[in-house]
Amino acid sequence: MPIYSSDSDDQHVAQVKLFHRERPLHAILGGGKVADVLLWKNNQLSAAILAGFTIIWFLFEVVEYNFVSLVCHISILTMLIVFVWSHGAGLINRNPPDIHHIRVPESTFRWLFAKINGLLLKFFDISRGKDLTHFFVTIAFLWILSVIGNYFSSLNLLYIGFLCLETLPVLFERYEKEVEILARKGNRDMKKLYKRLDSRILNKIPRGPVKEKKFKREK
Repeated sequence: MPIYSSDSDDQHVAQVKLFHRERPLHAILGGGKVADVLLWKNNQLSAAILAGFTIIWFLFEVVEYNFVSLVCHISILTMLIVFVWSHGAGLINRNPPDIHHIRVPESTFRWLFAKINGLLLKFFDISRGKDLTHFFVTIAFLWILSVIGNYFSSLNLLYIGFLCLETLPVLFERYEKEVEILARKGNRDMKKLYKRLDSRILNKIPRGPVKEKKFKREK
């Protein structure tokens, strides 16, 4: 006897959004440049960021480059490039470098500080214990993360997290229907497994007598 009835059941499952979400994944991720990078809307920018983080991880974790030495060497190389560019711009009919073109925009810092403040407010709101489910789930997640941190270096852990952010959202967006079908089938199988466990093991565990409260009816 097959576990799943037919392909029409899978099609019905695919029509229902996973986690009961109504907005597209791009809107859930913020709908801005960060969402574009995570979903690879700009392939060159996403690939460049991934390559940059990979090089940083390789230098620090594999080559065991010292952070201070790396910053100093990058600064020296940047100064030499700016020096040659500034003094040789007239020879090659190129404009000298403009500092306004390489300044970090203030909007980037405002967005970063807004995200940090939002995270702190969310952490404080969960810590107040208004929603006990979120409170205990957050504590359990932090404890599991601390255990995992004992087996990985901080840089490896950050790099693994970054790889997940760079790959999982775009894979989920491309194969959304397949993931939703597999997730709901897995949820269905877990419920069946729990029912079997409950009927074969849990229900056979002896329990103490349950005292029933008697209420007197007033005539």
